[in-house]
Formats: sequence, structure tokens, C-alpha cells
Amino acid sequence: MRPLKDAQLGAFTFFASALPHDVCGSNGLPLTPNSIKILGRFQILKTITHPRLCQYVDISRGKHERLIVVAEHFERSLSGFQKQGKAASSEKMLQIGYEVLEGLEFMNKHGLVHRALSAHNVLLDCKGNVKLAKFGLYHMTDHGADVDFPIGYPSYLAPEVIAQGCFHPSDPSHDDAPLPSGPKADVWSLGVLLFELCAGRRLLHNIEISERLKFILTLGKNVTYYLLAAIFTLSLQELPENVVELLRKCLTFLPSKRPTPAELLGDPVFNVISCHYTPFQKPISLFASSLRCAHLDLPDDISDLCKEDDDDFLSERAIDEVYHLWCLAGGDMEKELTNKDIIQSKPPVCTLPNFVLEDGESFGQCRDRSFLLDDTTVTLSLCQLKNRLKDVVGEAYYPLLEDEQSALPQSNSSNELSATVTLPLIIRERDTEYQLIRIILFDRLLKAYPYKKNLVWKEARVDIPPLVRGLAWAALLGIEGDIQAKYDSIDKDTPIPTDRQIEVDIPRCHQYDELLSSPEGHSKFRRVLKAWVVSHPDLVYWQGLDSLCAPFLYLNFNHEALAYACMSAFIPKYLYNFFLKDNSHVIQEYLKVFSLMIAFHDPELSNHLNEIRFIPDLYAIPWFLTMFTHVFPLHKIFHLWDTLLLGNSSFPFCIGVAILQQLRDRLLANGFNECILLFSDLPEIDIERCVRESINLFCWTPKSATYRQHAQPLKVAGDNSFGKTASYFSSDYQDMPNPDLSREPLALSDLKEEMSPRVSAADLIDLCELSLSAISKRNRASKPKIVAVDIRNVEDFSRGHISGSINVAFNLAFSPDGELLQCPTTGILQNYRGRVIVVISNAMQTAFSAHLVKVNFPRVCILDGGINKLKPTGLLTVPSPQI
Repeated sequence: MRPLKDAQLGAFTFFASALPHDVCGSNGLPLTPNSIKILGRFQILKTITHPRLCQYVDISRGKHERLIVVAEHFERSLSGFQKQGKAASSEKMLQIGYEVLEGLEFMNKHGLVHRALSAHNVLLDCKGNVKLAKFGLYHMTDHGADVDFPIGYPSYLAPEVIAQGCFHPSDPSHDDAPLPSGPKADVWSLGVLLFELCAGRRLLHNIEISERLKFILTLGKNVTYYLLAAIFTLSLQELPENVVELLRKCLTFLPSKRPTPAELLGDPVFNVISCHYTPFQKPISLFASSLRCAHLDLPDDISDLCKEDDDDFLSERAIDEVYHLWCLAGGDMEKELTNKDIIQSKPPVCTLPNFVLEDGESFGQCRDRSFLLDDTTVTLSLCQLKNRLKDVVGEAYYPLLEDEQSALPQSNSSNELSATVTLPLIIRERDTEYQLIRIILFDRLLKAYPYKKNLVWKEARVDIPPLVRGLAWAALLGIEGDIQAKYDSIDKDTPIPTDRQIEVDIPRCHQYDELLSSPEGHSKFRRVLKAWVVSHPDLVYWQGLDSLCAPFLYLNFNHEALAYACMSAFIPKYLYNFFLKDNSHVIQEYLKVFSLMIAFHDPELSNHLNEIRFIPDLYAIPWFLTMFTHVFPLHKIFHLWDTLLLGNSSFPFCIGVAILQQLRDRLLANGFNECILLFSDLPEIDIERCVRESINLFCWTPKSATYRQHAQPLKVAGDNSFGKTASYFSSDYQDMPNPDLSREPLALSDLKEEMSPRVSAADLIDLCELSLSAISKRNRASKPKIVAVDIRNVEDFSRGHISGSINVAFNLAFSPDGELLQCPTTGILQNYRGRVIVVISNAMQTAFSAHLVKVNFPRVCILDGGINKLKPTGLLTVPSPQI
């Protein structure tokens, strides 16, 4: 969106038509309220940006089908000329006419018609340029079908519009809806508007509707004669011939002979004035094939950029940013409208349509005029917001990205901002000053994407501002290129077998959200899902794909191509081959690795769940198939995925374990049936705690412990972990240059027999090196995070072992037939509880590690391939002989 500059934020309200409560649609579901339909159609208006149009910002839905619209606003309008009673000069009239036509033409290119053009909806900025307001009312209300009032003002409506009359779908007297108004209807309205500018006052304003119709229909008989007669009667000055010709073309009675805005812009009458206007060029989007900097043009003297000594830095920010901060600073649209008496509260009894006495006599009230359209626009005061941001210095609005100091700019309240980072995320997201700093920083980083991709990763580890979450996620997923062209090339119209299932799933997917439940939301859902199915012929549609799509569609509601691109990048990274026609082997391997992760981090809980046979197959498939979008509402998914996108394909395992740990006490105290009931209606989960614990689990998990044979082949990427230490534990597992040290595939049947995860020899070497370096760099008393436990007999151990490993001989703890002789955890091993324990041997590793898990020893894993994997490396040491 463009900067706020000298504009203001304005709000106006209206009511949508109420629907009967006892009527259902053809699918058996309740009818979608008209207010939700309007809310869905409104969203595209936020993308319509042009110098001649007031920028739409937001819409909110209140009680009783009330809608409040926020848009760019200016106090001055053409109605000010009429109040002055002076006729506008021909030059001014041509300027206004040309600028109005520019706005109308741009609207027409996007399939929009104003239909509500009038003097008070043609606003003027500080330079006197035209800004068309309320141009989206006709579109968002489905050409007036979703409201009880007509769109437009009778004084300005074209004859063909008035001839159609009012229409409402519930009116049985109308069989078919009239055709929507076309661009030529606005040309007539412009003609009347220019007509009034010539006369210096409003026309047909104090005349009854019937008299207006007579006047308009009379014009149709001989438009030239009556037009000229009216001009010379109502105007005190003689108009140039070109102005008269312009009025004649605008007020042509027959629509077939009336020009469109595009045709009128090319009329010779504007030849002189058009040379002073530069054609509007829409800014290049972040994901496109064109250069985003191609339109930039620096002045010859760079000091010209700094001539204006203005401390109002907030006005340089985008309109949607200012509005977002205004809301955070305590802005309340309903309160603002109530203070101006636009919204009037009444006692409930006074709002009843009618009431009936005992004798059957009915009393009712007249139509409440508050439910009609009051097009008054209330200016939203920014004083409270500016007062909240008064301590933010100017440098904060222009952060230096290469500054190696704190990312938070220095200000009078820098200490408070630094303290804010440590507060819970939900508090940070509601802090006005903190969000301003974060939004500005991310805005600059995203504009420099992909050049500043690493910095986006770095800042995303702190948090992601909700206002830029959609683009930030796209950057974290590595989206690049002309995504719109690719999306447009996909056939989303030809029927396919999956269409029926998609139609069934969409009305059940996150329908508590007003945006996704709107008909526009359903259409976008359908197109994005179908585009994914068509573009991935080797995969199939599984239930749950709609839930995966929901977060991306919500954040990129007006950019389907970006929602599709994000979804297409997300699924291979976290759900590789999950959507194969036969995905049983992929799912079973995934669930088994998840079971091993539970045993690794919480063996007591794992033992209990295994004892009552409450396996992950009974509860975890919807978790991982939808990446938790099926079980959590969107606002929790946003916070969860902010962190998930920083991790790799193993991070969902940690989220699953973190959820179980929040339910740990209840799970340990219950049996199978109680656990089934518990997960059928999942209790409230603290997402911030879940994220925090997931990161801790993620950092404690060796990277090869989550190895899956059916995982995506990995590409070498940048650092995407949660810290330096975590890089050894949390990175996606990749084969080392020496393939002999990597994990070997394990058959699913053999994997199901395991009780502890396996780690590769290469991983063990890395982890041991990390431990040694950690000890050398930190206090000598610091304990390493890993310990290697060699369970071979003493003789074999003395012939060669990993440096720093301890020896707990298996033959001393277990008999040859596997019977426990002495619990190994009662001895020296007890001192290493809490560390990652890697069991090493030639054989019997599984039995030894299984015993450790059964006695609730955490973080136990075994070396894949045993000691034989390490012998060729030359890393085994032999103790020096004692003298």
C-alpha cells in the first residue's frame, strides 16, 4: 500500500440484509450471512491502488449484520464548490473530469464500477487532485443485492439505472435480477457532476423523484436542446465549445452511444491537459520476473530528497501499517462512530420489529432509519497513536540493516524495547512501539529479499510481526520467481475426480473464521487446492490438504499464487510423499520415529502409553498429516508455524512430544479408554509453552536420530537452526562425504522392534567434537551434552574405543540368555542421567538400550552399525600402558 502522507483514516458503516434463520442452502448448511459475503468480496478492494482512488484498508463485522469500512479519507470534496455557489473554471472542470476518468478507467480494468459517484464522494487532496471514495460499495454488496438500500444517488444515476428500479433477491415480484451497471453508467454520473460544477450549485437536489425522472426522460427526447438550454439558464458564464461537447458526450441518453471512461480519456478535449499527467505504473510485486527497482529514479541533486524538514515520520508509513498501529494503540472504530452519533444504541425492547398483545392485536415500529445507509465518513483521530509513539526517534524509521549492534534502534525507550523482547509473544504482538520497530525492520528486509534472506531468518527467530507474516513465511520457504505466471498456467477449470471431495471438505475447514467461510474464500480454497492437485500428478488429494492450505490462504487471501507457492514449498519439506496414493509405508515409518522420539525424551510416558497400547496411530495421524492445522485454530497455528518454518522436517516430532508433555499428568493417570476420550476433545494447549519446549527438545535431538528412509532428499542450505549448539542437534540429517559413516536404511519391520533411536557414526563424531570444544571453551566443570557408553567386555574395550567413552560391560549386567544380572543404571551410568547416551557395541545394543528405556532413563540412543562403523576411521584410541 502507498504511504499515508497527508491523508487521514476514515470509517463509514452500513448494514447488510438479514437472512431468515430457519432457511438452509442446497447443501443442507445454514445460509452464509450477507455480511460475511460482503466481507469476502471486500478483500480484493485492498489491492486496488491508484493515485485517483482512495485506498481501502479494512472491514470489520459487528452485531446485527453491521459492517464498518476503513479507507483513506480527505476532508475536502467537490461538494465544497457547490456550497461556495461559484462556478468552476473550464480548466478546473477539465482537470477534475480527466482525473475522475483516470480513476474510473483503472477501476474498469479490474472489473469494477463506481455506481455511487457524487460530489461528496469525489475528494480532493492537499494539492487539489481527485480521490474517488466509496468506489467499492457496488462491488462488495454484489451490485446491491446484499443490502436493503440502493447503491447510488438518484440525482446522479443514469437513466437506464433508474429505469431498472430497485431489486432485492427476496422480492417475489422480480423473477430475474437486472444486469449489473456497466462503466457507461459512471460516465453519465460524471456528466451531471461536471454539469453542476458549471452551474456552481447542485441540480435536481430539491426536486421530488418523480420530477427528476421527468427531467431525465425529457432529456432523452432531444438531449442537445435541453442540455444547452439548461447550461445557459443555470450558468452565468459562457462555456467553451469543448466543454459543451464533453457534457454532451457524458449525458448521451442511449448507453449504446455513450462513451466509456477509456474512450472519453482519449477524446481530443483532453489533449492539452493529458500531457501534464504521467501514466500510472503499478509497483512490481515482491515475487515477479521484473526488477523491483526499475522504476526508481534518483534526482540529480541527492539533497533534494532531504529538503522537507518534517518530523511526521509516521505519515511516510503505509496506510495499512498506520491503521494496524492505530488499533494496537487503543483505536476502536465502533467507539468513534458512536461518539459521532452514527451508531446509536437502543434498549433491546425498542429494537423488536413488533409485538402482539393477548387479544391478538399487533403493534410495530416504523422502519428504523439506522438500518439504512448513512454515508457519513468519520475521520479517525491519530492523536492517541502519535502520543504513544512520541518517544520513538526518527532513526528508528530508517534502520541500518548492516549494523552489527542491536537490531532495536536506539530511542528514549530503548531499554523498554529491549525488555519487551523477553515478554510473552502475545504481549509483544500488542505492544504498539515494539510492533512499529519490528514492522519497519521486516519491511526493509523483505524489500531486499532474497539478498537479505539470512537476515530474515535471523529476525524471524525473535518473532514475526503479524502484519507481514504472509510475506515472511514466503521468504522462509524460499519462494522466488514469477509465481503468478506459473499459477495462471495451471488449469483450474477442467473438472477432475477430486472436485467432489474438495467441495465436501471446504465447508468444514476452519469455518469459524469469517474470511475463510465467505463464498469468496470458498472459491479461492477451491482454486488453490485444485491447482496443487493438477500440478502434482504423482500425488493425490487426501483429506487434510484443505487444512494445510488454510493458513496460507488466510495470510495471502488476495494473492492466490503466493498461497499456492507457499503450500507447494511447504509440503515437500515437511510432508514428503505423505500424499502418495499408497502412503501407508510413509505414515508407518513416520509414526514409528515419533514413538522413538517419545521414548528418547520421556521414557516414563512412553512406557505407560505402550503398556496401555495407546499408540500414535490412534491420535497422531491428523497431527502430522495436517501439521497440526486440524487440531488447532488459526491464531495458534500462526505462532506454531512461525517456529516450525525455522526448523526442518524433524521439528514436528518435537512439537508432538511437547503436546504430550503438556498432557503428561493426565495421560499417566489414565487408561486406554480415558486417553481416547481425552484426544477426541483435545484440551487447551498453551502454544507458547509448546513452542518453547519444542525448541528445547529439538536442540537435544541428534540430527540422525530422526532419520527416515522416506524423507525428502536434502539440499545443502543455510543455517536454519535455533543457535550454534543446536546446529549439531537440529539440522536435517545428510549423508557425510564418507558414506560408510552414514545411517543405513532399516526395514520397517526391524524399525518397529527398536526401543531407542539410532545415530550415525558421523553424527557421533560431530557430537563428541562438540562436547570437547564446549569443555575447552567454557568452565572445566561444565558437562558435555553427550556420553558414549561402550558395552563391550573389558578386553575388547582396551583394544580400542572412542576417546572419552565409558565402559559398562554387557556380560556383567546380563546373562548369555539376556537375563538381567545387575542393573547398569545403579553404577557409574547413574552419573550421566540427563545427557544424550549413545550405546556402542558389536551386538546387544538394542537389548541394553531397551533396558535403559524401561527403567526410565532419558535420551538413550544406539550407534548405527556399532563399533565396526568406527574402526576404519582411525579414531579409536588405545589406553597407554601403565608403568
